[in-house]
Formats: sequence, C-alpha cells, structure tokens
Amino acid sequence: MKKIGVYIHIPFCKSKCPYCDFYSLSCGQKEKSLFIASLKQEIGSYENVSADTLYIGGGTPSVLTGDEIYDVVTAAKEQFAFSGGEITLEANPSSLNAEFAEKAAAAGVNRFSLGVQSAIDGERKILGRKSSADEISKKIQMLKDVGIDNISLDVMLGVPHQSLSSLKETLDFCIGSDVPHISAYILKIEEDTFFGKNRNRFPFPDEDSVADMYEFTCDHLAKNGLKQYEISNFARPGFESRHNLKYWNCEEYLGFGPAAHSFFKKRRFFHERDLAEYIADPLKTVDDGCGGDFEEYTMLKLRLAKGLREDEVQNDFGFPIPDKMRRNAKPFADEALVVSDEAGIRITPKGFLVSNYIISHLF
Repeated sequence: MKKIGVYIHIPFCKSKCPYCDFYSLSCGQKEKSLFIASLKQEIGSYENVSADTLYIGGGTPSVLTGDEIYDVVTAAKEQFAFSGGEITLEANPSSLNAEFAEKAAAAGVNRFSLGVQSAIDGERKILGRKSSADEISKKIQMLKDVGIDNISLDVMLGVPHQSLSSLKETLDFCIGSDVPHISAYILKIEEDTFFGKNRNRFPFPDEDSVADMYEFTCDHLAKNGLKQYEISNFARPGFESRHNLKYWNCEEYLGFGPAAHSFFKKRRFFHERDLAEYIADPLKTVDDGCGGDFEEYTMLKLRLAKGLREDEVQNDFGFPIPDKMRRNAKPFADEALVVSDEAGIRITPKGFLVSNYIISHLF
C-alpha cells in the first residue's frame, strides 16, 4: 500500500480568534489527558498502515506541554512506521516556548507552521494575536536554534485596516525571516465567528483591494524566490508542504481527533465536532461517501499551480482530459484566467481569485 498522510487535530486554544471557524475550545489538564488517551486509542486501532507525512494542527497544538507533544508524535510515528518523512507542527508564537520546541524536535518534528497573520501590531491586535513582530522573530530563531529550519509562516490578506503598504511590510518581515515557505490566505468571514456576527464594526478592505493584495503577494513572493505552487502557498524549491500536497493530489490520509476528516480506502469519513463524544468513543466516525472520482480529483488538482496534467489524468484514470473541459476552458484562456495546452489545464494567479467559478464551469 502506498504510504499515506496522517493528520492530528488538537482541539484546544487559550482563546478564540475573531476570524476562526475551526473546531477549538479552552480546556483544563483533565480534558487534555483524556483527549490524548483517546487519541492514542484511535491511532492504535490502525494496523499495517504506513505513513510518510504527519501534520499536527488545531486549535493550537502549542498549548500542550513538551512532554505531551512528544507523547503524541511518538505514538503516531511508531504506529505508522515513520522513517524519515515530514512531520509538521502548527504553533501560535505567543504560546510557543523553548521546552516545547526542544521536545518537538527530539520527537522528530522537522517542520513548523507559525500563525503570523500580520507583522503590523495594530492588525495583529484586531486579529486577536498577542505576540509582537519582535517576539515572533525571537520564536523563529528559537526553532532554528533547536535545528528546525523548515518553517512556514501564515499571512492573512483582507484583514481590517490592511493596505498594500502594510501587507508589503508583513511580506517583507516574512521574507527577511529567511523561511522557505509562506502561506497567504484571503480572509473568509464565516457567519458563526466574531467577525461574522459583527462585520459592520470593522473596516475590512473591499473586494477589489483584496484582489490587488493577492496579485501583489504572488508577484512579490515570486520576485523573492518563493514560487507559488498552490492557490495560497509559496515555497522555495524543495520546501513545498509534502503533507498538504497529498490533499491536493487526491492521495489518501487519516485524520485523528474531533472534527478531523479522512480519505482512506476510497472512502471519506470524519469525526463530529464534539470533544466529549470523541473522548467517549474515539473510533466513532461519520461516513461521507466515496472519494477520488474524476470530478473531485480535478477540483483538487486545479488548486495547484501545475494544474490538471494530461499525463497524470491518463495514468490515473486511463483517459485524457475530456474535450468538453477543453472547450469550456477556452473562454477563460482568452481572458488569461486559465492556460490550456498540451501539458493540461491550469489556472493562472489572476484566475485563482475566481477559481471556484472557473472549476464549476469546466464541468
């Protein structure tokens, strides 16, 4: 069996950021201990499965202690026969400390993803982020000091008060930090978040301004050696997220913890967003049907800069990219939103701004 990816969702945060729609809640030591025991039980229920990527996200994994993260990483590595591979750990700079970083490195974590969002203190404050840009720089150096140079920084576009000038300052902060990977996400305001319920209270940039920010980000990062390889992800050569590429290449993965999703043995299934239910029965999942058909495969592949490749479609499905898709792509190609050639179909950086619209019309 081809090696899969493993995702572990740590559902704990010290506080809820105003934009966050991920499943997270505050907790005490009892809840953490019960969760870790249930997590290890679920991990142990899979036999004869090998993985070569592990991604621990949340929530905020860095609210765990160093010993706790060591325990979680070690349990996953042993169960899924890790040898080498990529092990990524998300962390909030404000809760990341030296003991946690050292224990993570000792457990085999070799990649960190830090939630920077903005290097502008005023923007960070409105986003609920507590550390300053100077403190973030110190945490990046802390990771490098324990031997972890593969670091990704998250940046957010379209936050209140943001301008092209302040965005450039944030991007330059990240570039100057000498990290090999940057993720730049356009803020999506979800109804059930604080921003969603109080949208009129905040000066969000308009859609045209956000579009300009996105195109500037793609261009500015490219000029500084960080090549776009997915809608929101940019990396120096060889530092693309191997785990996330499994999602976009429609490869299989297992998700552990409340709210985690899986695609395994051509089935999709998930855990409910309920910590108490997960602790009570960590093996209970909800079936979400079959996965991996051509439509889903195409939707995921078109998130990548290389797009839907003719050779890969032929190899994976035994037929070429359908003529109908080629015909439907032509109007978008005429507008420089899509490239359709002998290599396949791919969406341009400008087209990524309306990718959902393009993909729906390709079918």
